[in-house]
Amino acid sequence: MSTTSQKNLGAQSGAFSLGGNLSVHRLGFGSMQLTGEGVWGESKDHAGAIAVLRRTIELGVTLIDTADSYGPEVAERLIAEALYPYPSDLLIATKAGLMRPGPGQWVTNGKPEHLRSALEGSLKRLKLDRIGLYQLHRIDAKVPLADQIGTLVELQKQGKIQHIGLSEVSVDQIKAVQKITPIVSVQNLYNLSKRTAEDVLEYCTKHQLGFIPWFPLATGDLAKPGGPLARAAERLKAAPAEIALAWLLHKSPVMLPIPGTSSIAHLESNMRAAALQLDSATIRELELGAKAA
Repeated sequence: MSTTSQKNLGAQSGAFSLGGNLSVHRLGFGSMQLTGEGVWGESKDHAGAIAVLRRTIELGVTLIDTADSYGPEVAERLIAEALYPYPSDLLIATKAGLMRPGPGQWVTNGKPEHLRSALEGSLKRLKLDRIGLYQLHRIDAKVPLADQIGTLVELQKQGKIQHIGLSEVSVDQIKAVQKITPIVSVQNLYNLSKRTAEDVLEYCTKHQLGFIPWFPLATGDLAKPGGPLARAAERLKAAPAEIALAWLLHKSPVMLPIPGTSSIAHLESNMRAAALQLDSATIRELELGAKAA
């Protein structure tokens, strides 16, 4: 496959403009799985992680999601090592607001001093002067919302952040933040099996906010023999994960899935979802099957 046709694969997922001026291909890549077990420590296969990141660019990915807490710091360092100097059309979206005392442990910290320090660390590790999309990983209930968002706005005014996004929020929380400042994206748990954020997706679709579903491939029993994903995959000669991603892309024009993997083979399979078209009967079968599961 030629380099041009490879990049066209990413483009086939469609494009979305964050904030009206930051266009990305809708099917992106999540970097969390490039770290060690429990999202802690270095990758077990450093060279493999670098190869996966470089392959994402060859396949036309223009949105890579990461966070200072992945490793911590490991994923951001890997991205810079693999891809710097970055392609002009690549958006690296990173996050802050969670601390990592140990493997599998996540502690919310929205204190202004922590957010400022976290941003400076991300800028240094990613070798950037400005983060294109900076997301608050969690709203900290122990810190006034105005202090958390106000800190990001202050950093934005300093030119260190282009756009602000949120993660794991309700519609009411989005509206509360929008009273303080515009946002361009929301990153919530969402997949075929878990759709509790449906109201958030509807709000994002209505208001043209990018919706970045994390854990997009929680296929579980749906992909087992006889399950709706397995049946559709067999019929369309595709992997169940490809069907799940194609369903997400079909669900809303603001949907920006970021499947992650440490395997080039899985990456290439996931990216094939960009060119996969699901008819209305398949969509109905998937959604009814997921609801019954």
